[in-house]
Amino acid sequence: MVMVAEILNGKEIAASIEEEIMEETRELVEKYGVTPGLAVILVGSDPGSQVYVNIKKKSSSRVAFHFEDYVLPDTAEETEIIELIQRLNEDDKIHGILVQLPLPKHLDENRIISTISPEKDVDGLHPVNAGKLLLKQEGFVANTPAGILEMLRRNNIDVKGKDVVIVNRSKIVGRPLMVLLINNDATVTVCHTKTRDIKAHTRRADILVVAVATPKFITADMVKEGAIVIDVGINRVEGKLCGDVDFEGVKEKASYIAPVPGGVGPMTVVMLMRNVLLAAKRSLKK
Repeated sequence: MVMVAEILNGKEIAASIEEEIMEETRELVEKYGVTPGLAVILVGSDPGSQVYVNIKKKSSSRVAFHFEDYVLPDTAEETEIIELIQRLNEDDKIHGILVQLPLPKHLDENRIISTISPEKDVDGLHPVNAGKLLLKQEGFVANTPAGILEMLRRNNIDVKGKDVVIVNRSKIVGRPLMVLLINNDATVTVCHTKTRDIKAHTRRADILVVAVATPKFITADMVKEGAIVIDVGINRVEGKLCGDVDFEGVKEKASYIAPVPGGVGPMTVVMLMRNVLLAAKRSLKK
């Protein structure tokens, strides 16, 4: 009998979380007169980045957040961006600041991200928040890893004691996800471009997470029978969005699979909204 994986429907879960955020936002406005506010800074005219900013704008609108976007040219100087961030750090209407990545090559990404106040770093990329995650302290967690864990949780999948293999080591996905999983008692292996025999690792994973930006990189022979497969890849093939997993082949071997589109993507955006709401709530305690 051929197994057909259950779909981890990030779109449905995200819609449900949005409802929760909307309800909490209404309470925040009624009780304290505070509307969560998000500012997004886009440097340059990368089409992909423009799409992502637009998605965040629409999501903010749906949950009734205050939203501001700042579009700077490719030629923008670091000092100009840092001054803008410092201004937003002091703005009480703004609870979350996000710099859309990647930035043009002449800019120092780390210096710019480090300028954001840790209390407004809703992307969870500031060194203070990265450190707090490592130390299991309260901070902001990067949105994609948080979205992956939440998607598993809402499907009653416990990562405790599971062998998890992540094929990615970026500071946005692989590294924070590794720490988050360890904090939740999973056993984690991280693979990357220098890993020898990736297949040997992926084939023993109870949970496999892949983000390599290569269509159909993960094939059925690389997956253990009954594994949970989470595709974080975003690729365009003949105008259509697809992930890094050969969905048709792998879905007949996995027990659960997060597809592209409709899996991790919506979860990433809704986790951002949840962080902005959290930042607004924490601002009341100051």
